[in-house]
Amino acid sequence: MTTVALYARVSSKKQEKNNTIESQIAELKSRIAEDKHELLDEYEFKDNGFSGWNLERKGLDALRDKVAEDEIDKIYIHSPDRLSRKSAHQMVLLDEFEKAGIEVIFLNHKTENNPESKLLLGIQGLVSEYEGTKIIERSRRGKLHRARKGCVSVISKKPFGYDLVKHVDREKTKVEINEEKAKIVRDLFEWVGLER
Repeated sequence: MTTVALYARVSSKKQEKNNTIESQIAELKSRIAEDKHELLDEYEFKDNGFSGWNLERKGLDALRDKVAEDEIDKIYIHSPDRLSRKSAHQMVLLDEFEKAGIEVIFLNHKTENNPESKLLLGIQGLVSEYEGTKIIERSRRGKLHRARKGCVSVISKKPFGYDLVKHVDREKTKVEINEEKAKIVRDLFEWVGLER
């Protein structure tokens, strides 16, 4: 019997809440069934809310451990950027899997063991890395623009002692002092000042 595994990843909590990882898994399971393989639960590896820029991921580490133990014949992954957003990491992982004799199947990329296929995969990896970098750049630029306009919705967490007053128009979201908590902050600063 061929032992198959699947790996799925989403990078944000928003994607996690929208069940995009579940849609990946459903598509992967469908393809595995189409290929007439059986997937055991212990070979379903996933990382919810983990960046593809980082190689240290719980699900990926568990998959790599199984690969090292020579327990897997095929790995199904939705697309190369789900494996990693960084081209160099993709190549390292794919090389690791290939050396272990594992076939990697991407749903959106036909993988063949020839120079042309590897070149195309490398180019797609670089494009994915570029795309990820541009997303980060646009997000940072947008947050900076909103911050310069006085919009506070760019902060991920409100500071202690403040309440976030949300508005339908994100530009009008603001922070207000929470007097009860602000007293605690003032007391802390006063105590530190007295100790000096």
